Amino acid sequence: MAYNPRDFYFKKAKERHFAARSVFKLEEIDQRFKIFRPGYKVLDLGAAPGSWTQYSQQKVGDKGYTIGIDLAQIRLALPHVTFIQGDAFDEAVVSKAAADVGITDFDVVMSDMAPKTTGIRVTDQVRSFELCKRALEVAQQRLRTGGHFVVKMFQSESFEEYLRLVKPLFQKLEILRPKSTRKESYEIYLIGLRKR
Repeated sequence: MAYNPRDFYFKKAKERHFAARSVFKLEEIDQRFKIFRPGYKVLDLGAAPGSWTQYSQQKVGDKGYTIGIDLAQIRLALPHVTFIQGDAFDEAVVSKAAADVGITDFDVVMSDMAPKTTGIRVTDQVRSFELCKRALEVAQQRLRTGGHFVVKMFQSESFEEYLRLVKPLFQKLEILRPKSTRKESYEIYLIGLRKR
């Protein structure tokens, strides 16, 4: 079947007023592993175009808060959400964004980041691995004990190495390829539950 950017999930996202089809990956993760609760504080790394932040905001409600950070500008206005245009791996950017809304640590750190793909699979895999390692560093610094971590990774020879980095930090580690993932994609999601 040919690649179709306007597939079922694209149309479903538009119907539900989400910025992108990727929201259904997070929705499936949440339905299976109960990532979000009302009142949670959430950090969305590489948040553009904003659909993961939209979903988070709906789940954590008025008593929760979500901060989305991306190098690209995000043109969504949502209650109890701050979007920052900046480097999600810059501790000063994260610290200021959190301090501005009175957050010290987060209940969920999530990253749907992918590198700018080159079409050279090995290069893309290496870049994805680097993004995942940096996202994990942010989670180690910013995630509260008992908090959850969600990260997208391109499957590669580095996958087992990344598992070895993540596994000791959480009480449970889950791996999922959501149903809405495009067939030609080699992405997979790791879900670290209940940070030690």
